Amino acid sequence: MLKQQAEIIADYDKKNKQVSADIAQTKKIIDQLSLVRIGLFLAEILFFVLLLQSADDDLRTLIQLALLAPIIAFAFVVRRQSKLDREIDYKKQLLWVYQNEWNVLNGAANGYDHGQAFESELHPYTSDLDIFGSASLFALINRCSTKSGNNLLAKNFAEKSARDQILLRQEAISEIREKIAETYSFRANLHGYDPNKIEQIKVQLKHQLGAQLEFVKSSFLRFYVKLVPYISIGLILAALLVSAAFWKILAFLFVIHTGWNVLLGSKINKVFYTFGGSSNLLNGYASAILWTENQSWKSSYTLSLLDSKIPVSKEIKSLSKIIQNFDARLNLLVGGVLNALLLWDLKCCISLDIWYKSSSKDVISALDHLGDFEELISLATTAYNQPDWVFPVITDQFALATTHIGHPLINEQVRVDNDFHLEGKPTVDIVTGSNMAGKSTFLRTLGINMILAYTGAPVCAKTMQLSVFSINTYMRIKDSLNESTSTFKAELNRLKMILDNVVKDKDTFVLIDEMLRGTNSRDKYLGSKVFIQKLITEKTPALFATHDLQLADLIIDHPETVRNFHFDIQITEGEMKFDYLLKHGPCKTFNAAILLKEIGLTLD
Repeated sequence: MLKQQAEIIADYDKKNKQVSADIAQTKKIIDQLSLVRIGLFLAEILFFVLLLQSADDDLRTLIQLALLAPIIAFAFVVRRQSKLDREIDYKKQLLWVYQNEWNVLNGAANGYDHGQAFESELHPYTSDLDIFGSASLFALINRCSTKSGNNLLAKNFAEKSARDQILLRQEAISEIREKIAETYSFRANLHGYDPNKIEQIKVQLKHQLGAQLEFVKSSFLRFYVKLVPYISIGLILAALLVSAAFWKILAFLFVIHTGWNVLLGSKINKVFYTFGGSSNLLNGYASAILWTENQSWKSSYTLSLLDSKIPVSKEIKSLSKIIQNFDARLNLLVGGVLNALLLWDLKCCISLDIWYKSSSKDVISALDHLGDFEELISLATTAYNQPDWVFPVITDQFALATTHIGHPLINEQVRVDNDFHLEGKPTVDIVTGSNMAGKSTFLRTLGINMILAYTGAPVCAKTMQLSVFSINTYMRIKDSLNESTSTFKAELNRLKMILDNVVKDKDTFVLIDEMLRGTNSRDKYLGSKVFIQKLITEKTPALFATHDLQLADLIIDHPETVRNFHFDIQITEGEMKFDYLLKHGPCKTFNAAILLKEIGLTLD
């Protein structure tokens, strides 16, 4: 495994260096073009000086024609330079994507969102199993730049899935893992943009734009806007070739057009403000959608995400071009001239209305589905980066069996893997052991891998077979000053939630770490005993970690439904050593006496 992952890391490093070299080379070309632009500007000045000094003859005519050459060449160079600037922007994002994968595999933090917004102590398991937030499963897995992608990944981590859906997702994630080299460009095209901007555009397309464009539906307005370029050009030619009086007519027309534009300004602004400046963003999203359209998908889950019969990427490119034209109004001088001559803003609004009627529904759907692809790619990227992880077998029969299962958030160099399996029927498994011996970590290891399994992703294990459970946990119970809730009251609230869920959903699986810490030892034992008996009555499988050895004796009264496991310590010359391996039976060795002795207290 180490050799495989070492090769993956080396490949990311190679890609980093290659893209960095490409960026440096492109920058060099841009610098050269900048010098060419300066040269063309100086050439234009030279021709202009020559024009002023020339006589009224053929040479003067030749110089006048020559004045056009630097302008044409300058426009070509600017266009070429703009294209290279866009290439650099894309390559910088691609470099970020590769560097981020290298960082994650070398133990650094993932640069994507960690999912703090989804944290909730009231959820049945996400807080206890470190699903969201810093150093969480979400922080390890997430590769989503869009809000919809982040929300979907969070939803699949937090909600129960049906077996059929899990199997379909496994197929889709496996397929994308085989195309992983092609997914980096998809991610680069989406990264680096404000996710709120595309959400605003989606809201406007879904709910607002149609009504906002009502003012351009007049047949007269559309006819006149289409006609006005010919009127303006005709008046200019007439003024040059026939009579200077036509300049006055053109000036009057300028005033009329400018006034018309001012009167409709508030309506035009409503249309523009959401879209304005988003041309590059839309081009990036169009490129990402084009990638999804160009793949030869086979999995039915992925194919269901491509529900448009037209190439949506082209439609978004068309929208981007309209917005790029619309952005001319941001330059007051250029926008003013274009509106006076051509009613430019109205022309763009009409183009937007035509586009909206023909393409908006497909585009909205495709933009929404980008999040679906991001979420699948997140899980597929982890599957690729962790070649020793396996896709679990999801069965419709009661089961949970795994070998060499480890915690995905613990570095493999220090991680200890364990084997575990349930019997053919539900049992309550009591896990005893010393502090720091590994009880809590094992419960979280089992739970977090089950969550991974239910998303369709591979798990951190050699083998795993399980049915679909509703996971409920009781681990990190806190008091709340804001809600005037003591630890004991918070524990009771959690127990009630679990009991309610156990009654409602017979496929519940419970993980409990040291129940009722906030009360005395007698009530703690009795409460734990009654709770375990309730789980047995409801036939609910559970792992129950505790320091209370008396609970291990429940196996006497319930030999068929209670099992004992433990994590122990080895004491060598007064020093404790932990192997973190799960063993059968109750624990016999505890470390409290040793720890107390180290601070000067001795137990008889």
